[in-house]
Amino acid sequence: MGRGGPRSRSADAEPARVSRLAAVDIGTNSVRLLVADVDGSGRDAKLDTLDRRMRITRLGQGVDRTRSLAPEAIGRTVDVLREYRRALDEHGVERMRATATSAARDATNRDEFFTPALDALGIEPELLSGEEEAGLSFLGATADLDAPGPYLVVDIGGGSTEFVLGTTAPVGLVSVDIGCVRVTEQFLHSDPPAPEELSDAVSVVRDHLADVEHAVPGVADAATLVGVAGTVTTIAAIEQGLAEYDRDRIHHFRLSKAAVEDVFRTLATETAAQRAHNPGLEAGRVDVIVGGAIVLVTIMRALRFDEVLVSEADILDGLVRSLT
Repeated sequence: MGRGGPRSRSADAEPARVSRLAAVDIGTNSVRLLVADVDGSGRDAKLDTLDRRMRITRLGQGVDRTRSLAPEAIGRTVDVLREYRRALDEHGVERMRATATSAARDATNRDEFFTPALDALGIEPELLSGEEEAGLSFLGATADLDAPGPYLVVDIGGGSTEFVLGTTAPVGLVSVDIGCVRVTEQFLHSDPPAPEELSDAVSVVRDHLADVEHAVPGVADAATLVGVAGTVTTIAAIEQGLAEYDRDRIHHFRLSKAAVEDVFRTLATETAAQRAHNPGLEAGRVDVIVGGAIVLVTIMRALRFDEVLVSEADILDGLVRSLT
């Protein structure tokens, strides 16, 4: 064909455009940010992380008891959202999603948070249902997973825990009101927690897990248990004795049930002052990590999993992928 003849469509095709996207996850215990350059769409998208941050603000302080967001908790959280807005502007983010989860779902005065949050962040956070939260966590945690399915993705938050079963897409999911902050505020009042407090907490979590097995048949038969969010990553960091957090050593670390039991026993028998010296335990989690460990260890006992695959990819990654 001559030089002036028609060219193939592939030769003229524009190169795929990389989008700069972001997500903000406003949870019961922490507020997190992800900024990424994204090539592709959905589960197949390639994410190049530019900025990933986490700040513990305890938005859900006292919500389980009062059903109301405390003014000081709102203030702490809005301050972090202002910090994140500056980061979004510095990175030149094109599109973003911001979401609020368990604490905001439970609070009767959530508008007292959403109004200043809109002012600080530039967009009003979406109030996710537990089921929406679960689906996004599944998308984020399983997109780059090289492990046998079906997966049971467990997202232990501050106020709720999401359970999602599936391989390439969820086939069953449920959100239950157990989380590190909620369990701590309801049951763990002594320092260290009294044996009967620990026993009561484990018993209630077991009751919730019976509801999970009823709502999502087959959860105990999943080939791979995948754990996401701060409780699971913190226990993995403590097990490895990481004096400084190392995402590469946490992501896809295989945490055995024996190791989870050992970390739980250690943390549960220490005072808060003693617990604070464990490498890998952030100061903002010292008072709630035992509550989170109760949730994880009870899940592994009740559903008979010998290990959990720890994932640093979670709802943030799912939110970013949902924008493609």
